[in-house]
Amino acid sequence: MRVFTPAEATAHAANKYLAVLVAAKFSRVLNEFPRDRSAIGEKKLTTRALEDLSSGDIEYRVVPRRRPSE
Repeated sequence: MRVFTPAEATAHAANKYLAVLVAAKFSRVLNEFPRDRSAIGEKKLTTRALEDLSSGDIEYRVVPRRRPSE
């Protein structure tokens, strides 16, 4: 298993917390697609998501949270 440093994760994200959130959401998206279960040596989805994020393959945007009107 590859270890990602905070510097690698934040290369294409504003900070390390946002990088982890983006990678987690992307791994959930990857989990929805069918996979070949017989593939030997298949990477974990979280590892694959962090690799894609650190290489700049994931495009994302931050949507501000709406507060309910009081």
